[in-house]
Amino acid sequence: MIGFEHVTKKFGAKTVLDDVSYEIRKGEIFCIVGPSGTGKSVSLKLMIKLLAPTSGRVCVGEECVSGADSQDLPRLRSRFGYLFQSAALLAWMSVFENVALPLREKTKLSEAEITGKVMDALEKVGLENDAELFPSDLSGGMQKRAGLARAIVTEPEILLYDEPTSGLDPVSSRMIDKLIVELNGRLGTTSVVVTHDMHSALGIADRIAMLSGGHVAAIETPKDFIKSDSPEIRSFLDAQYITRKGAWEEDNTK
Repeated sequence: MIGFEHVTKKFGAKTVLDDVSYEIRKGEIFCIVGPSGTGKSVSLKLMIKLLAPTSGRVCVGEECVSGADSQDLPRLRSRFGYLFQSAALLAWMSVFENVALPLREKTKLSEAEITGKVMDALEKVGLENDAELFPSDLSGGMQKRAGLARAIVTEPEILLYDEPTSGLDPVSSRMIDKLIVELNGRLGTTSVVVTHDMHSALGIADRIAMLSGGHVAAIETPKDFIKSDSPEIRSFLDAQYITRKGAWEEDNTK
């Protein structure tokens, strides 16, 4: 579905990704984890050509996103929905207007059609009764859900999540986890989740990719990831007090 083919990304003398190759399968929840500065968010930006690789290719299906020109790029980007780390809601717009924005910018739908799609998206994230509130009226978790409604309102094939549980309390974090899994199944999307939160990754992922030192250190199912003997993986898990045994032996969220 999404393929990285020998992708290198440099910023000046700093190499963030170094000859990285992997494939994300259609319909899966693919989590990308790793320490700060290892190219997780850069990977998301490469998928929609907010950044271009220094070398290599990024493809979606048979199409090369990294090589797309200004005419093809808007169409390719329309296949994606993006939940930003900060939710990126416009403070002067209501929840309804924030969610309606991509429909008004990118489609010729009537106001009645827009209203129907917006309210359907808000219902999917549990905010159907909060459409007239403003971002300042919302908790952090509600802001993330409003951002998610905006990401899905255009019915994308692929959802990109940049640190979806960042800044949230544990209860709100697990609510977002549950939504990611539910929407992936309900909408039939492919989901790519960048996260520092290993509790989230282990609970929602079909596969987890660990980035370290510019390379892919491992791509494993959660059960295999938790049992890994890799020093890089063990260090990352130990830092979050996650052990090999316990709840992670089971399927937490799905």
